[in-house]
Amino acid sequence: QVQLVESGGGLVQAGGSLRLSCAASGSILSMNNMGWYRQAPGKQRDVVATITNGGSTNYADSVKDRFTISRDNAKNTVYLQMNSLKPEDTAVYYCNAFIKVRYSDPSRIYWGQGTQVTVSS
Repeated sequence: QVQLVESGGGLVQAGGSLRLSCAASGSILSMNNMGWYRQAPGKQRDVVATITNGGSTNYADSVKDRFTISRDNAKNTVYLQMNSLKPEDTAVYYCNAFIKVRYSDPSRIYWGQGTQVTVSS
């Protein structure tokens, strides 16, 4: 089986920084597109940032110039560096990844369980 586990969330004051990590484990042949999403209570789950296997990135307008997504393929890990945090960034953050586990099968999407980020004003 394949599992994704997020870490690095917590409580921080506005203007502070956090670095989230998401490590994938299990039978992994290759890891393709990866991303970070977030969801606040009563709101939809929205994309925060994505990164391709080749390193191309995209960001939601609300986090551009503040957040940076990166990956370490040797460790099957994706990161999200969050700077200049605002109270509206408060949410549960989830990572996802398209992972190929068998040569004969296409990649499929996997989700982590989420990590809480709380930004105080």
